[in-house]
Amino acid sequence: MLDGPGARGLTAVAGLRVGHHTDARRPTGCTVVLAPEGAVAGVDVRGASPGTRETELLNPVNAVERVHAVLLAGGSAFGLDAAAGVMRWLDEHGIGVAVGRGVHVHPSTGTTVRVPIVPAAILFDLWVGDPRIRPDAEAGYAACVAASSDTPAEGNVGAGTGASVGKLFGIARAMKGGTGTAAISVNGTTVGALVAVNAIGDVIDPATGSVVAGARTPDGSALLGTMRALMQGHVPAPLAIGSATTIAVVATDAVLDKAAATKVAQMAHDGLARSINPVHTMTDGDVVFALATGASGRTANVTLIGALAAEVLASAVLRAVLAARRVSGLGLPDLPAVADL
Repeated sequence: MLDGPGARGLTAVAGLRVGHHTDARRPTGCTVVLAPEGAVAGVDVRGASPGTRETELLNPVNAVERVHAVLLAGGSAFGLDAAAGVMRWLDEHGIGVAVGRGVHVHPSTGTTVRVPIVPAAILFDLWVGDPRIRPDAEAGYAACVAASSDTPAEGNVGAGTGASVGKLFGIARAMKGGTGTAAISVNGTTVGALVAVNAIGDVIDPATGSVVAGARTPDGSALLGTMRALMQGHVPAPLAIGSATTIAVVATDAVLDKAAATKVAQMAHDGLARSINPVHTMTDGDVVFALATGASGRTANVTLIGALAAEVLASAVLRAVLAARRVSGLGLPDLPAVADL
């Protein structure tokens, strides 16, 4: 069954640890998913305004099979700097792909040369607080230090700290997004998801089809219903390209190769389509990474894993906005949370 409150979410997948860094100076941050033993990885990019790192390496035709971490960050393209801190932490712990000739020993130090593989994706949160403050290498390093197999925190933490949803009619009518996680176990195989929800569109409860969080009416007192408003002829606000984005990691303890992991990432996007409307727009840079640790030793049915990944990702999106808390004051936009309406 799907995780309930207090369940482990993505860390239910053996071989993974999750760490958040939340910046105290303004609402922003980053989240790292560590795979110290390595994990086979795939990726699928659907939004039109992505900001990414090392995604081309995950193409099944390319050489490197396993990654050692995935970084999700706020700060728009600046937030990709946080990956350098993740690289540094992994390097200090001797984690990475062995490279070089022969036995891969550095001629000066006598140690094995290893290069950590750290794909990353970012979201746009620069309009919430001082845009000069964004995740950097120190933030990425701090997220690694904080990483554990404990239940990941949700809501206003990590990459989702400055996230907002329902921005199609302007940030002044938006609501607070956030970070969410969920997992499911079926017949001895576990699939989990972690997501930072920063969508242009509304968040939908897949079970009921109802809007849970999103664009508000002009007076801010109630949910508007973005798709209903669009079909009635309401005109969206002019928005900069890349001003939103939902980024996620889905993972399993099953054994997958890169092609299968890529297919799981593709199928997992259906979870975003069930829980966000509209999604994959010109101003979203939606990205889903898929990891397979192989810790269960089970060879998986890829269709099953992909279907479960979509299910847990939809659940994680809903959990993100339900766990979020209001952001306002000190020159910030007023972004109420679900609880406030």
